[in-house]
Amino acid sequence: MKPTYYFNVFEHRGSLYTKNLVNVSHFGEKILRIGGIEYRHWDPYRSKLSASIKKGLKNFPFEENSRILYLGASFGNTVSFLSDICTSGKIFAIEISYRPFSSLLEISKIRKNIFPIFDDASYPENYAYLLEEIDILYQDIAQKNQVDIFLKNVRFFKPKISFLALKTRAIDAFSQPEDVMRRERKKIDGVIETIKLDPYSIGHYMMVVKH
Repeated sequence: MKPTYYFNVFEHRGSLYTKNLVNVSHFGEKILRIGGIEYRHWDPYRSKLSASIKKGLKNFPFEENSRILYLGASFGNTVSFLSDICTSGKIFAIEISYRPFSSLLEISKIRKNIFPIFDDASYPENYAYLLEEIDILYQDIAQKNQVDIFLKNVRFFKPKISFLALKTRAIDAFSQPEDVMRRERKKIDGVIETIKLDPYSIGHYMMVVKH
């Protein structure tokens, strides 16, 4: 098991791993125990942040005590790995669908640095009172107006840096994904990195935005 360029992310035989903060497998992920330490396999086919690393992500601002606003947390897969990485930080995880939120809630009972919030990311004013000052914003939402949601939250919370997992088919299913990406990117100031996530997530791009 070797450390990587990315904080608290490790590599073993070409696969990414994190040190398991709680010694529990949440999603049936592969667990390795080496030298008395338990590591969780971070599958790039199930996490766009992991896929971004596999595709050569240059900007990785996550630190031990980072405070993250995660929009579109779903069942909590990527959130759980950020919990491993930012061990002393706080991850405020927004999810509006009941079934995924139930899973997220169960994970948060074990992982004390995850704070699940059942709310609509379109209305940051509704959950702002539950948050602290944010260092990083991360969004993974499959809606046609996903860029508008992203920009609204950026303006509201003023993070230092943000990640937008752009789902092109949710915006325009008839145009080429790259054309959609270029069109949407023009709406966002400060994009410092754009990564095509094929073959891990077809038609998806990760944008890193510095504010």
